[in-house]
Amino acid sequence: MTAEIRDDRFYEVVGVDVKVERLAADFVFTEGPAWHPREGHLTFSDIKGNRMHRWNPKAGGGGEVSVFREPSNMGNGSTYDGEGRLLTCEHATSRVVRAEGGGGEPVVLATHYEGKELNSPNDIVVRGDGGIYFTDPTSGRSAEYGVLREPELDFQGVFRLEPEPGGRLTLLADDFHRPNGLCFSLDDKRLFVNDTMRRHIRAFDLGEGGAVSGGEVWAEVTGELDGVPDGMKMDSAGSLFCTGPGGIHVFAPDAACLGVILVPEPPANFTWGGEDMRSLFITARTSLYHARVNAPGVKLF
Repeated sequence: MTAEIRDDRFYEVVGVDVKVERLAADFVFTEGPAWHPREGHLTFSDIKGNRMHRWNPKAGGGGEVSVFREPSNMGNGSTYDGEGRLLTCEHATSRVVRAEGGGGEPVVLATHYEGKELNSPNDIVVRGDGGIYFTDPTSGRSAEYGVLREPELDFQGVFRLEPEPGGRLTLLADDFHRPNGLCFSLDDKRLFVNDTMRRHIRAFDLGEGGAVSGGEVWAEVTGELDGVPDGMKMDSAGSLFCTGPGGIHVFAPDAACLGVILVPEPPANFTWGGEDMRSLFITARTSLYHARVNAPGVKLF
């Protein structure tokens, strides 16, 4: 079994015999996986390779990888909105963009806050009311993960964006060291955001119009192996999954860490897919991995 067990409830959520298998390799730094539940394919980023790829399953097993967008402006996190349009955070341009169904250049949704260029939008989620939430650390302004340049903002924040181009951009929190992965509770009433450098997960209460309150630390992400809090999502049973040391850490609704799905390379992100939404797709450095789990994920639209 490819796992570190910390609580027996792990077996109910993940399974007794989880196996992590490589689907594709030879990338530079994979990130941002998003499963299209109707067309049945996975889109993911290779940040340093400056491409976005698409993985399509093949009948009888396996799959094929093709280039979806090149250049990708060092695209990072992606998700789908309620209409099935792909939203992506771009490190090199500090933009949030949306792909339209007909292809071509994506529509630009956000670039600046109060006249200053965003740092480097990183991860992104869409609430049931259509509001777009994203984190904005300075990671993509480094030579390691983007294009080296000085930030214009003096904070690293979490934002809410109205869905239309030019929609209102609201700062929700600015007291992070490096905000990264984020996800909603199943009822859309709480927003979870992790802080890579502080290695913890915070929980905010969501009010009318997307206003937030709270923000206390909900859980710590612990371990001695390589890896940090990065991608984060919640499954249909209310278990919160977050990347961290050694692989993907699984938290119960009471914030107890049940265990870690161990991955051969430090994972940056993941998502669920497949017909039954029980296939866990993991982007980890140079590869795309896959594992089957007990509890299904939640469809993006």
